Amino acid sequence: MHRSYVLRSGRYTTAQKNAYDSMRDQFLIPFSDNNIDFSKIFQNKNITMEIGFGMGAATAQIARDNPEMNYIGVEVHRPGIGRLLWEIKNQSLSNIRIIEYDASIAAGTMIPSLSLDAIHIFFPDPWPKKRHKKRRLIQRPFTETLAKCLKHEGYLYMVTDWEDYGLQALEELTLTAGLQNAYNGFADPQTWRPQTKFEKKGIAGNHTIRELFFIKKV
Repeated sequence: MHRSYVLRSGRYTTAQKNAYDSMRDQFLIPFSDNNIDFSKIFQNKNITMEIGFGMGAATAQIARDNPEMNYIGVEVHRPGIGRLLWEIKNQSLSNIRIIEYDASIAAGTMIPSLSLDAIHIFFPDPWPKKRHKKRRLIQRPFTETLAKCLKHEGYLYMVTDWEDYGLQALEELTLTAGLQNAYNGFADPQTWRPQTKFEKKGIAGNHTIRELFFIKKV
């Protein structure tokens, strides 16, 4: 199975490492072949899963703005995990947990069917080379796995600054059983979503931001 991500190089700061070492037992959910029992983790079951949260700044802001919701972040980049744990501590956030594993595997084994209110995928690895497109995360059968995880009327929200990936994802999500496009093509910008570092980089490179918003239907 091809990996759907690239382990990015980057400095692992002392603050990030300290946050990871001191907080992982409380906020990280170890990978398991069994479904998560969310009732043992959160007081309510309003749950959003974010795949690939990067350095976690947008994740922390969304969690802070929506204290009635709970968030599961799936990420493999340890400096980013450490940074989000640092944000959790400094902002006193209690509604975030993290899975340090490949989302293409974790979603199908750890997330129960009909358990998520939303799925966020902001600026996934674009794999721009033609020979690597098969590694892109947002395509079937993985999108079918994600659809099964959503509650009825739950949503999947993806954002990319790569036109080719946006067009491919639009086609794949349209063909995914159980998902219905909330828009006629690409979605309008969702004003509640914070701008990410990758988004700023894409805009600086004259990339157009494309958003996709699909609803789980019976």
